[in-house]
Amino acid sequence: MQDFLFYLKLGWEHIISLDALDHQLFVLALIAVYSYTDWKKILVLVTAFTIGHSITLALSILDIFRVPSAWVEFLIPLTIVLTSLDNILMKNKKQTLMRANYYLALIFGLVHGMGFANTARVMIAKSQSIAIPLLGFNIGLELGQIFIVLGILTFLFILLKIFKVNKKDWVLFVSSGVFALALKMTLERLPF
Repeated sequence: MQDFLFYLKLGWEHIISLDALDHQLFVLALIAVYSYTDWKKILVLVTAFTIGHSITLALSILDIFRVPSAWVEFLIPLTIVLTSLDNILMKNKKQTLMRANYYLALIFGLVHGMGFANTARVMIAKSQSIAIPLLGFNIGLELGQIFIVLGILTFLFILLKIFKVNKKDWVLFVSSGVFALALKMTLERLPF
């Protein structure tokens, strides 16, 4: 149980810490097109991200799949750039965009899972089963994502209901800001 709690806390910190800006921006870009009334869809969306994340994390820990860390550090913000750009370009096709986001969450979750793989590979002893650490980490990650989503949705509710901000303006503003930040991170991490 102690191992499980250790990895649960690690998963939580992996998404909540100040060092996790890239993951937080990705979650923000993913859910920017949704509304607070879409909370069930958003839960499925962040779970798809966690599933993708856990697949490559497991494959990396088992040393079945390995990508040079310089490429992973470049690809992570690139996924954010593409997600936010998708929001901007498809702003008038909300339903298509929302369906596409499930695939983006799963596929780009695969990339994000590689970001923690080197650290996890070192932490989990060869003789240790990966089941408990992986389960604890992913539950912590999922809880952290839900916490971030609740914060974003609360803020969105206040903007839309109290300040009467236009939803399309919100999506464009958030997506453009995330795009700019992620593009800067991508260019700083060019692996070539």
